[in-house]
Amino acid sequence: MIRKLITRLLNGKSRSVKTLGKRVEIGRAQHQIDASRLPNSALTVVRTLQQAGFEAYIVGGAVRDLLLGLKPKDFDVATNATPEQVKPLFRRAFLIGRRFRIVHVMFGREIIEVSTFRATLEAQTSPTVDGDERNTHELAGKHHAVDASGRVLRDNVWGPQDQDAARRDFTVNALYYDPTRDIVVDYHHGLRDLKARTLRMIGDPATRYREDPVRLLRVARFAAKLAFAIDPSTRAPIAEHAELLRNVPSARLFDETIKLLQTGHALASLEQLRRLGLHAGLLPLIDLALSQPQGEAFVMAALRDTDARIAEGKTASPSFLFACLLWPQVNSEWVALQAEGLPAIAALDQAADAVLSAQAERLAIQRRISVDMREIWSLQPRLARRTPRYVHSALEHPRFRAAFDFLLLRAQTGDADPELASWWESFQEADDAARAELIERAGRASPDPAKRKRRRRKKPAADGGEVKPAEPDATP
Repeated sequence: MIRKLITRLLNGKSRSVKTLGKRVEIGRAQHQIDASRLPNSALTVVRTLQQAGFEAYIVGGAVRDLLLGLKPKDFDVATNATPEQVKPLFRRAFLIGRRFRIVHVMFGREIIEVSTFRATLEAQTSPTVDGDERNTHELAGKHHAVDASGRVLRDNVWGPQDQDAARRDFTVNALYYDPTRDIVVDYHHGLRDLKARTLRMIGDPATRYREDPVRLLRVARFAAKLAFAIDPSTRAPIAEHAELLRNVPSARLFDETIKLLQTGHALASLEQLRRLGLHAGLLPLIDLALSQPQGEAFVMAALRDTDARIAEGKTASPSFLFACLLWPQVNSEWVALQAEGLPAIAALDQAADAVLSAQAERLAIQRRISVDMREIWSLQPRLARRTPRYVHSALEHPRFRAAFDFLLLRAQTGDADPELASWWESFQEADDAARAELIERAGRASPDPAKRKRRRRKKPAADGGEVKPAEPDATP
């Protein structure tokens, strides 16, 4: 019994040494972070928590980007204060989430996300944290749960900073910056990996992927965004654990897909997904599109356009992006339904229904986004009808600009007539008289396809025979 106890203690110590890193404080001479780049909102949150007697640091991606000389997208704060202790310190603060409970501190439209240091899974049997009794009620509340595959379903168990660092995914994301003391705290050689431009998972990669399969996608996203090499031990288990993504809730998978494709590195992210064997099944209907030359050309053009817009500081609509990603399948279905005799607009609506229903099984596209996607698609056949009625109603449609940009992409990749795209470009810039002339010329060049030829009804002849039908009349 004593031997077993000693073995258990030694093994526990060994696991702790492997998981928990040694605290290293890095001064300004080494980190050279420009504190003037920190927003007042983030500084206010850190200082307010510190003045209340808590630890508080800027953490994660913001620290990483500041060290790389990049502009952080947002600023998160980590603290040893619980969410219930954080909330009363700020006038506009809200408790958010169930799986990971955090606090959103509002400064106008800006949000500073405040999270509490979390314990490692191995340490969550302990009722206290460094002798501090104030978190005991949290540990007793069974706020940690995993499923049969090892995926963490809920985790609100607080711990010290070294355990919080061990729980973060990559070494370069486990850096803490204290702007008051102007130091960076590093537990896992994150600064070293940052300088080597290497993405390395903290702990055993296979175990970390089972805890949260979304980390598989985060490897691809950060490698693409930062142009970092992936550490071999981090890369090795990815392919065999790709099936774990099937266990991820569709709503969370949608959020991660948005991050992959809408942060300015969509093309690079898709290439990383392909190299890591993660693209198949993420967007099931995209798999087939990318296997077809024309479909792949359209998807690539859309991602290239999205990256360019973000690089120019413009916004990129998720509705437009997903409309592009799913268009090859919608278009294929649309053509097939028209071949069966359905009118163009009805066929397109039915094709959209089929594709979005199939996609919903894997990816929970938000309703407002799917509605916008449908409108972008439904305007495509209407843009081809250049009669006064259709032209002016299309121009006044709230999704006209997105639909026109969509048409431009189709024209660039051979899916639509370039002359049609050029015509609409001229029409938008023309005055009323020029617009009327453009409509008239378009009508002469290609009559309205909605006008169907009708034959006169057969009339009985006086002698009981039949009168031959008159010539077809194209007038509706």
